[in-house]
Amino acid sequence: MLIDFCLPVRNEEKILVTNARRLKDFLINKNWPFTWRIIIIINGSQDASAELAIKMQKEDPQRVQALIISDGGKGLALKKCFSESLADFLVFMDIDLAVSLDNLPELIEPLINNQSDLVFGSRLLLGSKTERSFYRESSSRLYNSLSRLVLRHHFSDLQCGFKAIRREAFNRITPFLKDDHWFFDTELIILLKKFNYRLLEIPVDWQENRYDERTSKIRAFRDGWHFFSNIFLLKARLRKIKD
Repeated sequence: MLIDFCLPVRNEEKILVTNARRLKDFLINKNWPFTWRIIIIINGSQDASAELAIKMQKEDPQRVQALIISDGGKGLALKKCFSESLADFLVFMDIDLAVSLDNLPELIEPLINNQSDLVFGSRLLLGSKTERSFYRESSSRLYNSLSRLVLRHHFSDLQCGFKAIRREAFNRITPFLKDDHWFFDTELIILLKKFNYRLLEIPVDWQENRYDERTSKIRAFRDGWHFFSNIFLLKARLRKIKD
């Protein structure tokens, strides 16, 4: 059994090595009975992220792989990585490791035990512990409320960057994944729901991890419009998809 832990990275040279090593050390110490790799996906970076990822791969090629993509976009990066991976299960998380690594067992064990096809973290479920700004908390709640109304789902948090999926499930919905950016998370969940896959949402410990120069990759007006307009476009697309 192989699990790939995928880290999309764009211009994160200041935290890439430290956090990738944190994840690597955590996985080594867990001593899980499966093979794993860390895939660092550099997408559209203009700093030294690519060089750092390649250096980490050279230091430990069995455990760390670098995938370099010239174009930017989280969705594009993950689709490229997933399509090339031979892993049985695919995990992705943000390079800032905002979700505590202690939540990883809860994320992957339901897949390994054949209890779910997708497991994803929520910052808004009962039991979650979250430290983030009022603005980000409010906009997240607004987005999820609107998406529940339009897309008819019951989940609390579509956009948390902490998800694990069974390869067969991802392959089934690949032709219908259109977004190359942040809306990828929503598409992933809603399309799997459309095809009646088993989905499990878990509470997580989430902390906004930012250094002084690090700003959010999401731009309020531009990406906000992108998210909200794509909810309605996805609803229209769902009507044309046969189960």
